[in-house]
Amino acid sequence: MRVHWLQHVGFETLGCIAPALASAGHDVSCTRLYAGESLPSIEAFDALIVMGGPMNVDERAQHPWLAAEQAFIAEAIAAGRRVLGICLGAQLIARALGAPVTPAEHVEIGWFELNLNASGQASPFFAGFSQRFTAFHWHGDMFAPPAGAPILMSSQACAHQAYALRTDSGAAVVGIQFHLEVTAADAQRWFGHERPQPGRYVQSPERVLAELDAFADNNRLMLRLLANWLTA
Repeated sequence: MRVHWLQHVGFETLGCIAPALASAGHDVSCTRLYAGESLPSIEAFDALIVMGGPMNVDERAQHPWLAAEQAFIAEAIAAGRRVLGICLGAQLIARALGAPVTPAEHVEIGWFELNLNASGQASPFFAGFSQRFTAFHWHGDMFAPPAGAPILMSSQACAHQAYALRTDSGAAVVGIQFHLEVTAADAQRWFGHERPQPGRYVQSPERVLAELDAFADNNRLMLRLLANWLTA
């Protein structure tokens, strides 16, 4: 399968997704939006992954490519492509589908439990997930669910953590607010670029980076979600 991904900043990559796609023999390509690279033709890929970034969906003055990216995502969905969004990526997909994105009540950074609701437990995209599991978070904004996409899970800090839908065009669309893809090395690199301000749901870099087993557990869940999405 031809998988294209959108990168918003150099230090946020595919994480554990990259070796999984390579080992499965997928043809992987990337647009580095922050570097001014052009978006491809919709016909050039079968699946699209929209990654995270430190900006928000409304920072178009600082990042003019956000407008073109949002239109590109909408076009990909209309053409029936599989689309997966992580954090900012999920917010951009939601906005492309007409849903609002707003500041969350709490900034959420660190290891926090997620609860998969009844819709989430029934979703084929999250087959194999436990009803409750801990994930790595790093966000201050929150999406509302696009029309036809129920919210699938929540955390104590954020009620809207995941959505999924299959559109009339046949597109399999999944958005998650959290970061299953991040490795310990990724997180260390992120903290090197920004040390978050203390908050109710903000953990220290030392606390986050001490959980090596948690990163491995998250990465296994990411690969399960990836497989579910690519075969749904």
